Parts: sequence; structure tokens; C-alpha cells
Amino acid sequence: MENRVLELVEERTFQYQESLPALPVPALEESLSKYCESAMYPTQRNLTAFETVLRSLNRPIHVISQIYEILIKHHTDNTPTFTRYWEKDLGEAISPLDWEKAFILTHKMSLPCKAQETNYKILSRWEKLAVHKSGNKPLDMHQFRNLFNTCKIPGVTRDSIINYFKTESEGSCPTHLIVMCRGRIFSFEAVIDGQMLSPPEILRQFSYVQNICQSQRDGIGLSALTSEERTRWALSREHLISLDPKNLSHLERIQSSLFIVSLDEDSPHGTPEDYSQFFPALNNTNSSSCRCKTNFGEMRSHNFSVCVFQHAPFDAMVLVAMCDYIDQNVKACEGRWKGPMSVRDMPYPEELVFTVDQKILDDIALAKAQYYTQASDLEVANYAFTSFGKALVKKKKLHPDTFVQLALQLAYYKLHGRPGCCYETATTRMFYHGRTETMRPCTMEAMTWCRSMLDPSSTVCQAAVLVCSSGYKFTGFDRHLLGLLLIAKEQGMAVPELFTDPAFTKSGGGGNFVLSTSLVGYTNVHGAVVPMIHDGYGFFYRIRDDRFVATCTAWKSSPETNADKLLRTVFENFQEMIQLMVNAQL
Repeated sequence: MENRVLELVEERTFQYQESLPALPVPALEESLSKYCESAMYPTQRNLTAFETVLRSLNRPIHVISQIYEILIKHHTDNTPTFTRYWEKDLGEAISPLDWEKAFILTHKMSLPCKAQETNYKILSRWEKLAVHKSGNKPLDMHQFRNLFNTCKIPGVTRDSIINYFKTESEGSCPTHLIVMCRGRIFSFEAVIDGQMLSPPEILRQFSYVQNICQSQRDGIGLSALTSEERTRWALSREHLISLDPKNLSHLERIQSSLFIVSLDEDSPHGTPEDYSQFFPALNNTNSSSCRCKTNFGEMRSHNFSVCVFQHAPFDAMVLVAMCDYIDQNVKACEGRWKGPMSVRDMPYPEELVFTVDQKILDDIALAKAQYYTQASDLEVANYAFTSFGKALVKKKKLHPDTFVQLALQLAYYKLHGRPGCCYETATTRMFYHGRTETMRPCTMEAMTWCRSMLDPSSTVCQAAVLVCSSGYKFTGFDRHLLGLLLIAKEQGMAVPELFTDPAFTKSGGGGNFVLSTSLVGYTNVHGAVVPMIHDGYGFFYRIRDDRFVATCTAWKSSPETNADKLLRTVFENFQEMIQLMVNAQL
């Protein structure tokens, strides 16, 4: 999606919400059939075996048919069942890195970036953000309500989302920021007398925090607790609240803030071809970062910004849209503030000092150690392929996204000798409160093409024809199956054998995809995500007219994976594929 959100518009951001159609529930047989077809290739089972499973599952007396009937009853026009169950699944207690995603702007001008981020919030509150559309049809904008003033509250068995955002017509909402630096936490208002702070005023507040933290002792790093496994963080939070009533007040101020800024002193370096060091938010040991807010940013001393977010309240495209807005507006002003340099009389940031005991200090130390162990195990490779980009691929009559996905499938096949079950994000935002659905690029056509590329007897023409026919269409069913599974658990019913069959996990079901991928757009915004499984890869990429930029992640402790090698093999495949089309004169 190449939406730009740069100007004030007559349409109100949320005006079409109630007129959007409900996401339809597919027929049970349709979803089961799609699952069997998609699972055949990564599991290397024959179709006959799956057809037998399909016939047994689709009998009216089977438990899965009974669950389906319950799902139909739950699904109404104003209750998006799939979205509700998917968000419920994201709320299950998990490790912090599992659902974190990071996006980055490499401008050497972080302060204007933060000013534009605050301005973006003002536009959303005034409902002046342009409505995203597919053609002339409006898409669901509900997720933009969760970009600011939103927090994920830990629970012993399940997290919950709390949102304080309101549009101007709905009433007032909090306008303060939280700033973290060297283990200490501060707060200040970003809007005074109805007017947003200017970049010089924001600089004054940030400088105050930084000067204090550099001249005094480091804080205890309380925010490290948010990097804990969610159940342990929930228990620590309960204990923290029991120590002093003001602790709850401080937590609520953090929870309700617009967003969090972490001032960091790392100075990573990169080149136009290698951005790998620009993702410290995924593999640093900074205890100032807070994983409870759904949107927090880190400003580095090298003057660039990292935005990291929790996936539960909104999808990556929301943050990409905001980062693209920042990118375009910072470029428009050449990264310089051209307004008045005067600073209004305003309170300095207030430090939030918590009452803690030895148990909390011990929990903090444990959280830091555990996070360091996990984060230091993450390998990040983020390179740019600059030989060509979208323009040449489209000239050869190939879709750029299909081009990348096929190159990735071929790379995995070359390195591992087998198909790689693959998740690619698709959107359902044309429906009311739509979120995402799964596309599974590991298709029969893709595998046939991979084998032809590695078969010395295959002709250039045969391989070229296969690559042109290897595109895939959106045939999502994973959210449907997830709803069925969660209803079975809710109702205390027997879990259908579909979900306990090893083929379900091996084909990626239950969040077990070997390749977790997403096209993050056609902008300058980088993105990254950790692998879904230990022996898997995270693979985010963006597409430009003259280049492809991709970020591949893997766990160093896995004996099977190597992020750098996979990404470089993908780039080698780009060259092979485009040369194939040239030789075939297509």
C-alpha cells in the first residue's frame, strides 16, 4: 500500500467505520480444503492422505462441525469474530520479543521526527488523517485509535489492552509523554494551552532529562520488568502496586501517555547497502526501554529513531504509515526547524520515582539478565540490493512481491533442501475492524519452479514460464481455523485432531511458520521481526523503484539457520531470476 498521509483532508478519519461490511465466515469445507492443499507441500505428504482427513473432519457429527456452528452463532454484523479471537490469542502470556516488531528511520534528525510524531497524534485526534483506500473503497481505520495512549497490561494468564485515546468530538484525552534515560523515568506535557510543543521546546525538555541523567547516578531500570515473561511481569507489577499507592499512579501515567521516548547513547553505524547496526532495539541491553506501551521510540546519540511496537493493538502498516508521514514531512522541511526558536514558560519534566523493595530489585536484575541472553542470541542482517528494483521487475511482467517471495522460497530450498512453510501478511481491512490474514506462498507452483531452477535438465524457457505462472492468490483460512480452536478451548470441547496432527504444526499452523515474512511497503521505512520458531527466520522487506531492502533475523543458537547466508542467497536469486527472464526474452 502506498498511501501518503501528508495533508489535511475533508473526509474524517473514522467516518466510514460503521458502514464497512462484516468479514464473511467461509464455509467449513472451503477452509479445510484450502488447509489440506497448502499443508501438502511443506509437509511433503501426498494429497490422498489429506483428502482422507478432510472427509473425516467434514462429517456433520464431527466435533469441528459443531464448533463451526458455534462460531456462526457468535459472528454478527457488528462483532468481528475472527479479529476478536486473533487479538485474544495475541493476549496470551508470551515472551516479549515474540510479538515485537521494529521500524526505523535513518534520518540524522531525530528531534524533528519526534515533533512530527506528536503532530501525527494531533491529526488523528482531529480526524484529519487521510482515510486509507483500496481503489475508491475505504479501509478500516480503527487500529489508528490504538497508536497513541494505549498500553498492554500484563495478566497472569492473559494480557489486556487499555486505551485512553479519544477524538476531539469524544472528549479530552492525555497529552503527556514519558521519557526514559539511564534507568530513570520522566513525564512532561506535549500540549500546552491547546498548542503542541515546538521542536525547540521538546529539545529543552529532552535536554533537561539528559543533563540530569548524565550528571547523577543511574536509576534502577524499573522498565526492565516489562521485558520479562508476561506472567512474571504481571506478578511483579501486582507486588509493586502493593508497596505504595503512588506506584499505581505512576504506572497509570505511563500507561496513558501518548508514547514513550527512550534516550539512548549507542552510536551504531551503517552504509547505504548495510543497515544491520540500525536495529539495536531488537538486540540491545538497554534497561531504559519499556515493552508495556504499544508504541515506544528510541532516539540514539547518532541521531536516528527506532520505533518498536507490540502487535496486539494494531498491525505494522499503522506504524509504517506514521513513519512515512514523518519521513515525508522531515524531508519537506530539510530536517530543520524553520519556526521561532523561543521557548514558552513551562514546567520541567517530572521524574516518576517508585517505591521498591529487594524483591523488585531482584526481579529487575533477573529480567535484565534474561533479556540480555535472549536479545544477544538474535542475528540481524539488513542489506540493500541495489542492482535493480521494482521498475525492472515490473518491466519483465512480474509482480515485485511475488518476485521476492519466490526468491526467498528458492533460497530456503537451496540452503535446507526442502520447502519452507511461509507466512506472509495479508490485510482484511476492507471489512469492519479487519486486521490481517495469512497468505501461504509455499505453493505447488512455487515448489515446481524451485525444483526446475535446480534441475540441470530444465531449459531456460521452461523455468521462465514457470516463474511467470508461480504467482499466488489470497486464499486465507488461518484466522478461521484459529477461531475454531479457541472456541473449542472456551467451550471445554475436545480439540479436533486437525490441530494435534503433526502436519498442522509442520505446515506452520499454530504460529509455527519457518519463514515469517511481510512486505512493509514501498517507502523508506525499514522493518524487522524475530522468527516465529527457533529454527526459523523473520524476513521483512520493502520495495523501491531502484532497490530492494530486506531484514532477515535468525537465532544464533539454532544449528540450522543463518540470517546473513539466507539474505545473501535471496539477493543472488534476484540476479538469477532477472537473467532468466532476459535470456528467455520475456
